[in-house]
Amino acid sequence: MGIHDEDIAKVRASADLVQLIGEHTEIKRSGRNWMARCPLHGERTPSLSVSPEKGVYYCFGCQRSGDAISFVQEIDNLDFVGAVESLAGRYGVTLRYTSQNEGATRARKRTLLDAVEKAVAFYHDRLLTGADAGEARGYLRSRGYDGDLVRTYRIGWAPDDWDQLARRLKLKDDDLRDSGLGFVNKAGRQQDAFRGRIMFPITDERGDAVGFGGRILPGHEGPKYKNTTTESSVYDKSKILYGLHAHRDGIVKAGEAIICEGYTDVIGYATGGIPRAVATCGTALTEDHVKLLKRFSADRIILSFDADAAGIAAAERVYAWEREYELDIRVAALPDGVDPDDLAREDPEALQRAVDEAMPFLKFRIERALAHGDLSTVEGRARTAEHALDVVSEHPDPLVRDQYVVEIADRCRLEVARLRELLAGERSSVMAKRARVDPDARLPPPTRLTPEDEAIRLAIHRPTEVVGLLSAGLFSDPVRREAYEALAEDGLVASADRAGPEAGTLLRRLAVDAGDADTDDVLAGLARLAGDRVMRDLQRSARMAEGAEQRRGYADAIQWVKSQLGLVAESGTRETAVAQLLPWLIEHAEGRGL
Repeated sequence: MGIHDEDIAKVRASADLVQLIGEHTEIKRSGRNWMARCPLHGERTPSLSVSPEKGVYYCFGCQRSGDAISFVQEIDNLDFVGAVESLAGRYGVTLRYTSQNEGATRARKRTLLDAVEKAVAFYHDRLLTGADAGEARGYLRSRGYDGDLVRTYRIGWAPDDWDQLARRLKLKDDDLRDSGLGFVNKAGRQQDAFRGRIMFPITDERGDAVGFGGRILPGHEGPKYKNTTTESSVYDKSKILYGLHAHRDGIVKAGEAIICEGYTDVIGYATGGIPRAVATCGTALTEDHVKLLKRFSADRIILSFDADAAGIAAAERVYAWEREYELDIRVAALPDGVDPDDLAREDPEALQRAVDEAMPFLKFRIERALAHGDLSTVEGRARTAEHALDVVSEHPDPLVRDQYVVEIADRCRLEVARLRELLAGERSSVMAKRARVDPDARLPPPTRLTPEDEAIRLAIHRPTEVVGLLSAGLFSDPVRREAYEALAEDGLVASADRAGPEAGTLLRRLAVDAGDADTDDVLAGLARLAGDRVMRDLQRSARMAEGAEQRRGYADAIQWVKSQLGLVAESGTRETAVAQLLPWLIEHAEGRGL
């Protein structure tokens, strides 16, 4: 099965490669070519070169290369045919298939997407012109939605009737159901899925309309929100983010995405001058959502909803995502009872401050625990400290945990040593329980080694190549740091036996696979990872610096690390830059640097 070669050639000729890549990362002209930070491997400095004349790209960092089709394949996780179809739909190229059956399957998906698009147009026109939409228009105006805003987001109105959309579209029964637009009732008649609701169209990251979120008008019966059914063949709420296509440019430019609960919150952020918000569609934030945002260069995610609502399991997922995808996940502390939509209209500067001053996820949850406690009595302070320690115990990094223990002790007027003992007991209980369920729960699959894993593997199998170049301070992950410290002190066999269960398992896993990674590549990867982390630390410290001289010192250090990371990304200067950067990072970690 396939697509005719002539049609594939038309797609390649029609595609604007610079525009496609520019939707996922910042791209700038450099002579006849363009340069960008490669979104395929999440780098910090530009190494992706794009030639619009030849229609090809090449990344000097990850060595990936290709054309518009291969880029869409990688960035959207599509097969070749799916990527060609995505581009063909975008640039208006009609495709012919060599297999009638496959062509029919893909043509039906396009039929369903076309049906949803026609429904968007129907509902939107009904809101703008329908006599029955007067109450909906009045409600939207009261919420600050003028005609321009309604047209920008193509907001609509589903008439309070049984089958007006179904009669307009005249779809087959199966197509009506599989598009999520309606169903066949017990009387055997087609019926609309949405009635008497303000309609917010939901698109995928490519801009195809795939579903709706419908809001009931105040004072009317029914659940406040209703989303397209999960029976739809083109809508998967766990992989869709409302507003992503509309706000992708803002996300790419800022390297940041704001996660909301509701559609109006997303629009509120945009009207408040912050066009980088998205919303989950009636579901909790999932790993698919996180991976989707990383494809648009989002290195920082700000949660604009109740971060405690999802409970402990959600917290553990957040910390895992931060480590796995190198994310900085924070929480915007909005005033109690105030939605972003309200704040955007009433005090947009306060909304901007909430984003700028977003707290690290763990700090926000600890502040919540302390704020809800009674610190006026001995008993109240003890209970509050216990609740706060429960929150701290979920975090995997012992250095992070200990800093918050000190803060909790100070706020609750308790001895730090005693709280450390309590936390150690809590962590031992949690880890023992987790180990019984899954001894390797916190370790990545054997086929997915991190730069820190690769460095430890080198220290095991080729120690002479890294002697004097590694230090425990280069390892941010507590399990990796423990494994390296044990290895450096005791040697492989003893360290695997004496280290904790997770670190011991990791050492044994790496010991049975020598690998063939290039030493320079491994050290460069470790330098980039540690350098990026130190850059963030320096930037935070610079913001809190008190004097001009101290700020200049941080600025000089930041500029030097940034320049070295740029040299590490270039093959011609990588070895020298790594040799200079690693010792500095080690000194910084040991407190001998700035």
